[in-house]
Amino acid sequence: MFFWDCDYCEGADERILARLIETNRESLPGYGSDRYCESAKEKIRIACASADADVFFLTGGTQTNMTVISSLLSSYEGVLTAASGHIAVHEAGAIENRGHKVLELPQHDGKILPEELRAFLVSFHKNETKEHMVYPGLVYLSHPTEFGTLYTAAELSDLSLICREYEIPLYLDGARLGYGLAAAGTDVTLPILAKFCDVFYIGGTKVGALCGEAVVFPRGNAPRHFFTRIKQQGALLAKGRLVGIQFDTLFTDDLYLELGKHAVRMAEKLRDGLKKKGFTFYLSSPTNQQFLVVTRDELARIASLTTYSFWENLDEEHKVIRLATSWATKETDIDTFLAEI
Repeated sequence: MFFWDCDYCEGADERILARLIETNRESLPGYGSDRYCESAKEKIRIACASADADVFFLTGGTQTNMTVISSLLSSYEGVLTAASGHIAVHEAGAIENRGHKVLELPQHDGKILPEELRAFLVSFHKNETKEHMVYPGLVYLSHPTEFGTLYTAAELSDLSLICREYEIPLYLDGARLGYGLAAAGTDVTLPILAKFCDVFYIGGTKVGALCGEAVVFPRGNAPRHFFTRIKQQGALLAKGRLVGIQFDTLFTDDLYLELGKHAVRMAEKLRDGLKKKGFTFYLSSPTNQQFLVVTRDELARIASLTTYSFWENLDEEHKVIRLATSWATKETDIDTFLAEI
């Protein structure tokens, strides 16, 4: 049985485990003040071409979204997101639990459109009763999106211009960022994200690390006392080295990009093989997430070989499911699956 329902079924890349073992008995200061965390931060600044960036390490995606969003919003503000956005659908109301409304925009293959964002903001600010309403105080994106799709640099530029015009920050969830950066044809890089986003995070948990996310405020623009806010949310690791060593390894010799490229190659092989066997796809995803449209019989065949994520009922006869490759997916497993399906 293969496990392709998500991209965090395995532990961690062996090079990360080796570094953790090598440094295990070394005595280091806590709370991310050790030399490995500092080294990882500097490598991330170089990769983002952002010498002044503030970098913070947290352990998980939902925790990171909750901490960043609640730190950037005033009590009367909410966050704008695609209706399919992770914070709107799959985070158990974490943002609302911190007292901030999630304001949904239409989603288009997981993305929001600049013109619809602008239309929402124009309409809100023209509303004579807006002082009785939740103010839009932040825009949330994910890259890749929940559908494995990607923004272009031009789209990010347009969204950024709108956010700056209305003086609200643009925040990008990069839980699967490694797979987006590695996708064929993308023009989005870490320096592009640093140019157009006010804050983003580089996901480690889903891209080869045991755990860990690196939050980047690219212009040294972290909110006041953000470190204390992390602590207040219960998100500050005493053994900060645990995440710092992992990111120091991921950003050595382009390992992060290497792991992302592997997952994308495996997804391409899986997609091409399934197409040859007559399977159809819900949309075109250039990343590690692939969405199939399947009948009940086809789903039974797939379920006999691998786990999967249910996505939605398309109609009475068809369902949409997701298969996700990862940094750890074996090419021989893809070959076996395709031979047996």
